[in-house]
Amino acid sequence: MSEKTLYERLGGYDGITGFVENLLPRLQSDSLLGRFWENRGDDGLNREKQLLIDFLCSNSGGPVYYTGRDMKLSHKGMKISEKDWSVFFEHAGATMEKLSIPQQECNDVVAFVSSLKNDIVEA
Repeated sequence: MSEKTLYERLGGYDGITGFVENLLPRLQSDSLLGRFWENRGDDGLNREKQLLIDFLCSNSGGPVYYTGRDMKLSHKGMKISEKDWSVFFEHAGATMEKLSIPQQECNDVVAFVSSLKNDIVEA
């Protein structure tokens, strides 16, 4: 029997969607990070949410094709700082705790997201 992908261990599409649906409101309502979602319409927010779901599904071994831009291009000019990055991880950790995601999967998610830092953090 082959080892399950992170996608499967996170509960597949529904599990990753649940993660995103818990995480995004935390980020959007944060006093520091909320600025990234200011003046965005519902359609733009929904598109961004779907792109995040697709990105996470695709990069965790799922059968989803991600059609968005790479992380460097999509975050260029946003002036995401080290502090923003740290606060993001606090919210991601709270989401994983709220959803009772097992420690190994938490570690794997953190390792993957951390690998993107140089493409996302600018300031």
